[in-house]
Amino acid sequence: MTQEVNYVSGLGKKSILPPELKDWNWGAFCLNWVWGIGNSTYIALLMFIPFVNLIMIFILGAKGNEWAWQNRTWRDFEHFKTVQKKWRNAALIIFVVVFPLFFVGISGALKGEAFDLSLAKIQENSNVIELIGTPIDAGFFVTGSVSTSGPTGEASLQYSISGPKGNAEAYVFAYKKFERWHLYEVVVIDEATEQKIQVVTPSN
Repeated sequence: MTQEVNYVSGLGKKSILPPELKDWNWGAFCLNWVWGIGNSTYIALLMFIPFVNLIMIFILGAKGNEWAWQNRTWRDFEHFKTVQKKWRNAALIIFVVVFPLFFVGISGALKGEAFDLSLAKIQENSNVIELIGTPIDAGFFVTGSVSTSGPTGEASLQYSISGPKGNAEAYVFAYKKFERWHLYEVVVIDEATEQKIQVVTPSN
C-alpha cells in the first residue's frame, strides 16, 4: 500500500515540494534578491556577491519554487501558484516596460548640446557624406556619459548614423567650459570596412 505524502509548506527542508509545483520560477530568476525577501528565501541575497551572482540567478530559477514552498507557509497549492504568478508578471512588466523606458530616458538625457554639435559637424563633413550619403540621420539610442559641475563638464558619446549609402558609428568626446560645450574629438567609423574619418581632430 502506497503511503500518501502530506505536502505541508513552511517546514524548511522537511517540506516536500508537490510534483505539480516543480517548475522554473521566472520571478526568482528575474527579480532574484527582491523575490527572495518577499518569499523568505534569504539565500537569494547571495546575488550581492560578485561572480557568485552569475550562477545564483540560474539556481534561483531552478530552485525557486522549492525554496519558496519550504520557507513560507501557503494556504494551498493554488495560493502558491497565484503568488508566484504575480512575481512572474511583475518581472515581465519590469523587463518589457520599465527597462526600455529607463534606457530611453538615459538616451534622451545624453542627447544634449554636445550631441547636437557633433551631429551638425558630421552632417557637413564631405568625407562622411561620401561614405554614407546625405541626408545623415542619427540613430534613436545614444550611449556613453555626460557629467557636469557648474560651468564645466565632459561628455563621451557613441551613436549610430545612417544615410542612403550605408551606416556608421560616431564617437564623440566633448568638454564644457564657461557654460559652453566644445567638441574635442569626433570620429566616424565604418565598421564593415574599418574606414575611419576624423571629423574633429584634438587640438594640442
